[in-house]
Amino acid sequence: MPIDPSAVVAPTARVHPDAVVGAQVHIGDFCIVEQDVAIGNFCRLEPYVYLKRWTTLGQRNEISAGTVLGTDPFDKGFTGERSYLRIGDGNKIREHYTISRGTAPESTTVLGDENYIMSSGHIAHNCNVGSRTVIASCALLAGYVEVEDQAFISGGVVIHQFSKIGRLAMIGGNTRVNSDVPPYFLCADFNVAAKGLNMVGLKRAGLALDEIRRLKEAYRLLYRSNLKLEDALKRIETEVDSPHTRHLVEFIRASERGICRG
Repeated sequence: MPIDPSAVVAPTARVHPDAVVGAQVHIGDFCIVEQDVAIGNFCRLEPYVYLKRWTTLGQRNEISAGTVLGTDPFDKGFTGERSYLRIGDGNKIREHYTISRGTAPESTTVLGDENYIMSSGHIAHNCNVGSRTVIASCALLAGYVEVEDQAFISGGVVIHQFSKIGRLAMIGGNTRVNSDVPPYFLCADFNVAAKGLNMVGLKRAGLALDEIRRLKEAYRLLYRSNLKLEDALKRIETEVDSPHTRHLVEFIRASERGICRG
């Protein structure tokens, strides 16, 4: 059966008969679930949640009131073909949030696992958000943005399309991000600028003191040594090599927009 017998669906909700609803799902009052939607086990939808077509939720997701998932992309080039929104497991998406599906036919917007997404923001078409991130209230992610695992995006941040946010990076509130943000760093200001290491995030993630020391030296070489970028990267590789500094170097070398400046 498309709706598991253990699921609880409020009498005022509207669930399309072709939607797939897993075990012990709770769908609150006045929710709408369209066709071609799949909801994994143990998900909870508060009242007035709208799941649009071609949206898939994994297990244990909690979606708060007024949220709309799988919206048509805010893209003038969108022509209405099938595209997808795929959300993993254990995410919390709070009130009045919107996430769009992809623009191009068969393309996908992806949200990983165990993300905490606060209220009144938007994740646009074709974004790829990792796992265990925090995205605070009123943050806006434009199309094709990539966010690596455990990043922290503060309230009111606006991220330009195609920008990339590195693992365990933290972006201060009301920052405009129009270049790539390297992993492990704290960035702020109206135009995003590197300010140092994300010390709180690194400690919470359990990085050893020696790893933090290596990242601190990598930051110094990048932003305080007056070296050219490639020279700084080569010195990081030879002088403070570790799995985390290697990821940092790989992220910077792969950047097409260029990283934020100090």
